[in-house]
Amino acid sequence: MPQKQKGWITFQSSEAERRILEQYCQQAQRTKTEVLRELLRTLNLSQMSTSPDMLGNLPDWLVQDEVDAFKQLLAQLERQSMKVSARNVLKGVVKQVVMGAVNAEVTLELAPGVEVVSIITKGSVEGMGLKEGSEAYAVIKSSDVMVAVE
Repeated sequence: MPQKQKGWITFQSSEAERRILEQYCQQAQRTKTEVLRELLRTLNLSQMSTSPDMLGNLPDWLVQDEVDAFKQLLAQLERQSMKVSARNVLKGVVKQVVMGAVNAEVTLELAPGVEVVSIITKGSVEGMGLKEGSEAYAVIKSSDVMVAVE
């Protein structure tokens, strides 16, 4: 089966476009795939706000509406990007949320059969919109990880 039918998207880009994407990925500490997937998920331009000029010179073949839409999208992605000092940031899917009176137990599935459980405030769960099936990150500060044996 051709890759296109498996969900692959391939395209050519100019050197300037590749540099823009690579620079953004480095600043956001995200892979190209993650950034492009987020771009596709947030492509509803009617919900985007205006943003300052972040790009400088763009190719002449882009029409002004496309330039403006692209700038707005990059600004939205910039606002959404997360930067943390912890080196252990693991992407997962929320498998279960057990709400208590004050705190909640959140189980993230990082890979099939690999789970991390965290206790966070109920307000944090609500504020982040965490629910079963949503994507989230386990951020682990290595100085707080303990190992024990019997």
